[in-house]
Amino acid sequence: MITKLGLATIWVLDQDSAKRFFTEKLGLEVRDDMTLGEGGMRWLTLGAKDQPDLSLTLMVPGPPSMDPESAAQMRALIAKGVLGAGAFTTDDCQGDYEAMSAKGVEFVQKPEKRPYGIEAVFRDDSGCWYSLTQPSEKLDETVPWNDCAS
Repeated sequence: MITKLGLATIWVLDQDSAKRFFTEKLGLEVRDDMTLGEGGMRWLTLGAKDQPDLSLTLMVPGPPSMDPESAAQMRALIAKGVLGAGAFTTDDCQGDYEAMSAKGVEFVQKPEKRPYGIEAVFRDDSGCWYSLTQPSEKLDETVPWNDCAS
């Protein structure tokens, strides 16, 4: 029986650039960075320090996971910026938005109150977009929303 998700793939255009983005701008930690087999496939995984049971693998489209035609199509979709790769949870959406913006992270949506919490949307250096969400149960309802969003 499946008990949890342990690894999720994020498709990127350049693993070195993506590694810098996710570690230096988002604060994730490197879990693995190695070359596998004769083909030289790079296995690069990252994760949030406080979530050791889930890793993200940064993969460049191509062999052995896909044929050259599919890899070219995937690279085009990544570069076009139409792929959503998931949602990151935060305790402070506004604070993280400000800190990440100062580090050069491109936000396509500023923090906004939603029925499920506060959400901002940003892109990684390959063009994939992510939700940055502060769930409702982590909101301080004593702070008026107009005072914490800009």
